[in-house]
Amino acid sequence: MTNLMHWRLLVAIADTGSVSSAAARCGITQSGASQAISQLEDMLGIRILVRDRRKTTVTAIGEPVIERARRMLAEWDSIKALADASRGMHTGRIKLATFPSVFTKLLPGLLQSFREQHPGVEIIALDGTDEEIETWLAAGTIDVGVVMNPAAGSDAFVLGRDAWVAVVPTAHPLARRSSSVAIALEMLIDQPFVVATGGCHLNGQRLVESEGFALSDVRISVRDWPTAFELIRDGVGLSVVPESMLPGNQQGLRIFRLDRPIYREFGLISAEAARGAPVVQAFFEHIRKSMLPGPRGSRGAVGTVSRVSEATS
Repeated sequence: MTNLMHWRLLVAIADTGSVSSAAARCGITQSGASQAISQLEDMLGIRILVRDRRKTTVTAIGEPVIERARRMLAEWDSIKALADASRGMHTGRIKLATFPSVFTKLLPGLLQSFREQHPGVEIIALDGTDEEIETWLAAGTIDVGVVMNPAAGSDAFVLGRDAWVAVVPTAHPLARRSSSVAIALEMLIDQPFVVATGGCHLNGQRLVESEGFALSDVRISVRDWPTAFELIRDGVGLSVVPESMLPGNQQGLRIFRLDRPIYREFGLISAEAARGAPVVQAFFEHIRKSMLPGPRGSRGAVGTVSRVSEATS
């Protein structure tokens, strides 16, 4: 059985001339796109596309099929616009505040797909620290914000969680340990330490303090992650960082799990004054659907954040 995704994918392939480009536009894998087109062709009993290594072309019968698909999708978008307008979602504005890395890594795809479904809604994205975002939410300065470790019982929608790991320069004596052996946090507190905040109140130093310890040799504190990792590579010190912030190039670094795993959690929450706004409700509903596991969710299930899943700040 076909659905709107099949037809949107077909039109996207005709527009881009590429299954992989169309798959990226529709938020699915290339293999999923190929399977969807095969299902559509099997259902119709005709070949719509001819695919080889170099290009994808439309067959003679495929041309009028795609033209009718465009009209069908345009009518569907028109129907949805009418429905949105009746619920006050046709136009509006959402002020959204996030940590910089959440915006750059997790939210772009979600925001793009939301804008495609609600083109009349303007989203204003603001960067802030975790403390600033909580202050803005309390004051109603923003409509929606990403908060760290949302309180139990709050109405925050959890986007994922992130494990803290120890990062050690390869020249450090601790780097001789097997990477399969976890490190106790208390082994790090007397070592030269690089504090990387990432613009967040909860950082490596605060994490150590929350576990009842204190750092005795903080060499430097920096906000941005790339600088922190360069300092660690240069032997200035070691650090404790969120796993999702590990660089793709880990040359010069050794990464160790903590023997008592510690996580930070991220949640999307709305300001009290904005909670009943139709555009904000539509935004949360879109995020929930997009984060569902399986074929309906295009961004993966909510869960532990890692380098290969929905990385956050």
